[in-house]
Amino acid sequence: MSPKAAQPFLSAQQAMTARSQGRRAQEKQQTQARILAAARKLFLKEGVEAVSMRKIAKAIRYTPAAIYVHFKDKDELVRTLMQGDFAMFDRALFDVGRVADPVDRLRGIGRAYVRFALEHPHHYRLMFMNPLPSPEPGACSKNIDNPEEHGYAFLRATVADCISQGRFGPRFQDLDQTTMLCWAGAHSVVSLYIAHGDDPWIPWPEPVAAADAMLDALTDAMTSGVHAPKRKGATP
Repeated sequence: MSPKAAQPFLSAQQAMTARSQGRRAQEKQQTQARILAAARKLFLKEGVEAVSMRKIAKAIRYTPAAIYVHFKDKDELVRTLMQGDFAMFDRALFDVGRVADPVDRLRGIGRAYVRFALEHPHHYRLMFMNPLPSPEPGACSKNIDNPEEHGYAFLRATVADCISQGRFGPRFQDLDQTTMLCWAGAHSVVSLYIAHGDDPWIPWPEPVAAADAMLDALTDAMTSGVHAPKRKGATP
């Protein structure tokens, strides 16, 4: 058989191999998604520490050995789960990145944070109300200092803008302390609602209004006595 005659056969064989590899990759992704979904459900019900890989396997009727084909241990499984959650969280914050005024941007970040938490309480509980596994030795997130890719870096850069532009009072000139204060303010409200919002003994106000009041009180305190720069075209 001439090389030219063999070529169509080889191309068909390669196509079959590619389709087979594609199916296996898709099946692998579907299996991993099932494992992660089962793990999230168990973590929320019983706590991360109380859930074993064996228990996750049992929930989806897999053998423990089959789970370890996809995740080498529980820490890797949790890190994978959190990676997707934090990517979604970061995207939720970046919508306010184009706000020029840093104080207005800071308020926007706080409201986006609260909105994410209230719309995704199960994700939020795992992300911010449970201890996370330690990173692997030598592992370092490449985007952790990039405000365009990492939510905390974005918040920190916005606080830095407020400080450098003279928008915060003298008590709020420590960058890292003030950044943590801003984070804690938003977290304090939503974590109460997520953990105790079903308590019938407490007359809970509407959560978004309560969170807005907290954010306004915090930013008002930090900017107290400092005059915002006049915007172009603004009337006196």
